[in-house]
Amino acid sequence: MFSKNSSNMASIISLSLFTIIVTLTTISQAQAQAQNATAAQAPAPAPDACNGIFLSYAHTSGSKIPPDLRSDPKAQPYRFESTLTVLNNGLEELKSWRVFVGFQHDEYLVSASNAVLADGSSVPGRVGNGTVFAGYPSGDLKTGVETAGDLTQMSVRVDLLGTQFGVGAPDVPMPANISLANDRFACPEPTMQVVVLCRVDFLVYMKNRAVVDLPVCVVSITLSMLPSILIRLTLNLSGKSEMHVCCIKDLNFKSNITLDEEFLPRQNGDLTIMYDVTRTYDTNYWAQVTISNHNDLGRLDNWRLSWDWMRDEFIFAMKGASTNIRDSSDCIFGKQGQYYQAMDFSNVLNCERRPTIVDLPLTKTNDTNLGMVPFCCRNGTILPPRMDPSKSISAFQINVFKMLPDLNRSQLSPPQNWKINGTLNPDYQCGPPVRVSPSQFADPSGLPDSTAVASWQVVCNITQPKGASPRCCVSFSAYYNESIIPCPTCACGCPSNMSQTCSTTSPALFLPSQALLVPFENRTKMTLAWADLKHLTVPKVLPCGDNCGVSINWHLFTDYRGGWSARITIFNWDETSFVDWFTAVELDKAALGFEAAYSFNGSALDGVNNTIFMQGLPGLNYLVAEAGSEQPEKDPRVPGKQQSVISFKKKNTPGINVVAGDGFPTKVFFNGEECAVPRVLPSSGSHMLVSPAYFSVLAFMVLMLMLQ
Repeated sequence: MFSKNSSNMASIISLSLFTIIVTLTTISQAQAQAQNATAAQAPAPAPDACNGIFLSYAHTSGSKIPPDLRSDPKAQPYRFESTLTVLNNGLEELKSWRVFVGFQHDEYLVSASNAVLADGSSVPGRVGNGTVFAGYPSGDLKTGVETAGDLTQMSVRVDLLGTQFGVGAPDVPMPANISLANDRFACPEPTMQVVVLCRVDFLVYMKNRAVVDLPVCVVSITLSMLPSILIRLTLNLSGKSEMHVCCIKDLNFKSNITLDEEFLPRQNGDLTIMYDVTRTYDTNYWAQVTISNHNDLGRLDNWRLSWDWMRDEFIFAMKGASTNIRDSSDCIFGKQGQYYQAMDFSNVLNCERRPTIVDLPLTKTNDTNLGMVPFCCRNGTILPPRMDPSKSISAFQINVFKMLPDLNRSQLSPPQNWKINGTLNPDYQCGPPVRVSPSQFADPSGLPDSTAVASWQVVCNITQPKGASPRCCVSFSAYYNESIIPCPTCACGCPSNMSQTCSTTSPALFLPSQALLVPFENRTKMTLAWADLKHLTVPKVLPCGDNCGVSINWHLFTDYRGGWSARITIFNWDETSFVDWFTAVELDKAALGFEAAYSFNGSALDGVNNTIFMQGLPGLNYLVAEAGSEQPEKDPRVPGKQQSVISFKKKNTPGINVVAGDGFPTKVFFNGEECAVPRVLPSSGSHMLVSPAYFSVLAFMVLMLMLQ
């Protein structure tokens, strides 16, 4: 009986296999025709057909991860793995490659091989708005000509691992775009492609198995020995989605820089940092770090510099600066302690993977152990070059110990993911270190200049992070209106628990002039009395304060036939005093009429015709901190204050309408930080004028709605 059944099953299998082969052949031909038709419509550029820089992004795998959020599919997290490939098929070496990947699914990047984030952010981190990758540890890609087609020198593969949200199978979480971020290159729209991997899998009773690879699909056939033979055919497609683009040199790009054969040219930026190795040994080296400010509105107070060591380095000693903590525990219990067993780690300054470096006080300038470095020891203050070029630079020296396999004097690698910030200053975004020609240092004795062993440049530019709040604000007032337009509600942010006691969305209430000298928590009775006197509407829940450490009042003082004047007052509500402070105002239509600032040192900003730069006169360049009291409810805190009248002539600004809004600044800066300004302006009528900046935003929104 068994023999008869076996014979029958063999016949059925033979017939089934014939049927399956015919079916697969039909499917293969149909899919091949479909692929040929698709290829005819949009031919995908293969790497061999690209004579520039070929970029490829491939999603390789993904899976659902906890928690299970079936009620909110858009918030469901998924693991993703993908590969970014950069291939140099051109005739010129690609130095310091940078590639933009337009992530669009709120991706959280966990790891990336052979690359770092070009904005200085550390990994893990969020990249959901897109990010630029920069090559590390090697950022240069040679050509096929100079390497005889060696792909290991011509290309780089970046393996990405992370979490994305809301895109589950069968959909694939691809980026919106990929492009080469290096100058002088142009990239067209990328091409999408689906690569299908296939297999035929026969699973027979008694676990006999046969596998046949096919170029089209995966077919799984299961045979079960039942009273009646059951044959089940399942057809599944599996594969990975790819995006690729060929970037070529932009013939319209104009540059007055001649590229050196060995190093990239030094770049301009709001702030540049040089990492110059001055002495090198097998196990350690000395480097000088120089921070230079190039922006007339840029500034740093109590600067804090941080970076990531990528190869287990540690800081043995420093001169001209120090880490914010002295800690060698990571070395003692790590691989550094295992290798340097004879080293006394109590003398080691810092072993953190991401140290934070701060400047030294002025008293350490001539200290033979900690100071004696040009441009060091200034309490972390870096001024704009227009204020004092000698104070726009800060420098320090650092002794770095290396680890295996870098224990030779020529193996040098700078730290990555640079970040610098200050107390009340603009935010800076720093790029990766780029190898440049070795720096030269003047010898104070008059001997020939010394040259660095190796030099890297980090370029930082002022940026406004998404969702970041300003740290200063502006109020408006005028001679023709008794009310003060205060700083906007929560101008510098509000804690989340404030919504229980005040409104974070209600507009700020108009104030009497004397309220400017009183802290917000002491203004309530004064504000309510003023609203009652002026018949102003008061919400049930009063608005929250501005929460700013520095506030600036711009008062339109006079307006007459030949000119006009304003008074600017700076209030310091912070616990920190500001030495060598400055402020700048943008007056789009009125700046050309600037005449003089009487208590400040004021002048038009070089290179622009709408900005006035002001700083304290000698002896008046110190904005003191607020003075507190033991009973702030009865005896309010008093802010530090500086004030000046500014005069303008109308001769150079014909048609100016000061009262209508031309006499109020559209932007105000304090120590480089852009301050929040009110959305309304004082009016001589019963209502307030909308500020020009707010009106332009409103008009743009209306235009976009009309276009839709």
